[in-house]
Amino acid sequence: MTSMSSNTRPLLNRRLAEFGTTIFAEMSALAVTTGAINLGQGFPDTDGPEEVREAAVRALRDGRGNQYPPGPGVPELRAAVAEHQFRRYGLSYDPDTEVLVTAGATEAIAAALLGLLEPGDEVVALEPYYDSYAACIAMAGGTRVPVTLRPHEGAFRLDLDELRDAVTDRTRLLLLNTPHNPTGTVLTREELAAIAELAVERDLLVVTDEVYEHLVFDGAEHIPLATFPGMRERTVSISSAGKTFSFTGWKVGWVTAAPALLTAVRTAKQYLTYVASGPFQYAVAEALALPESYFTAYRADMEAKRDLLAAGLAEAGFGVHRPTGTYFVTTDIRPLGERDGIAFCRSLPERAGVVAVPNAVFYDHREAGAPFVRFAFCKRTPVLEEAVRRLKTLAG
Repeated sequence: MTSMSSNTRPLLNRRLAEFGTTIFAEMSALAVTTGAINLGQGFPDTDGPEEVREAAVRALRDGRGNQYPPGPGVPELRAAVAEHQFRRYGLSYDPDTEVLVTAGATEAIAAALLGLLEPGDEVVALEPYYDSYAACIAMAGGTRVPVTLRPHEGAFRLDLDELRDAVTDRTRLLLLNTPHNPTGTVLTREELAAIAELAVERDLLVVTDEVYEHLVFDGAEHIPLATFPGMRERTVSISSAGKTFSFTGWKVGWVTAAPALLTAVRTAKQYLTYVASGPFQYAVAEALALPESYFTAYRADMEAKRDLLAAGLAEAGFGVHRPTGTYFVTTDIRPLGERDGIAFCRSLPERAGVVAVPNAVFYDHREAGAPFVRFAFCKRTPVLEEAVRRLKTLAG
């Protein structure tokens, strides 16, 4: 029998060698072992609407989705997604040829990148970026090219000249996330128009992660890139139910795209999960049809929680970048006399009984993200109040 030790090649695929356990797993485990309040991982600590949960129970009992659902997703959900896109944004999609249901937005991103990239293709992504972006680009054999969002007047801003300069003859696609996790930036109509012009001029595909589309504050507006001239046929738009309806464990996401693009994504997706979340798909179809009052109340609740946490963090001595979207606040730890966000987050549970996530893990340019730390505010108000009380001990 051949000994494993005779094969000196590492077991892990070299494309994944730079990726260890995700920071979310590490920090959530730290929260459990220390009993700290977990403001690291972005999941709510209460379930979403009761009528949506009951819709899932009803589907289970009625035998809808307990066996394999159709590969593209159940017809009811595909129709509901198409209706949502038209009602909100005036985007018309055919539920049969232009909508695909996925195991959350994470699988949608993976399938899009695996389906659309060839080894050596460059992908321009806004930095800091959600950690799965880098891993999925690597698995597809692509090369990531980060364009850094930089702090400016209390927000993180995109330098459009830097974006243009990042595009080369090898660039295949742009990977955009707006509203943007972790910075809370929402790209403006002017910025999106410039990105659309660049994509058309350089004949680029664009994959957009819009999972926080319903969480925009201060009168800001989420505008899908697919609504801009020339973008409908070159944009893969991605969203999900987890963030909008607070059922993150259901893992129901979706893709809307022109038929040829959708076919490429679906071809990869069918060999990942094949299908997922059968009964939950029926429930999410009902969720998307909730009255506008649900979305308005949800946004107002999160805005109030943002204000509570942002004010508390400022009182605790952090520099606070007030988000215009998502349910995260990015802070600067330098006013506290700290510079290393990773070390700070590892020590914070012992020091203050709170868990946060260091933004540096979302950067290729680690030094650019080193002093920034992300806190989630998608928690119950008493939990946030207690977290603020604990964090204020850092101010002495």
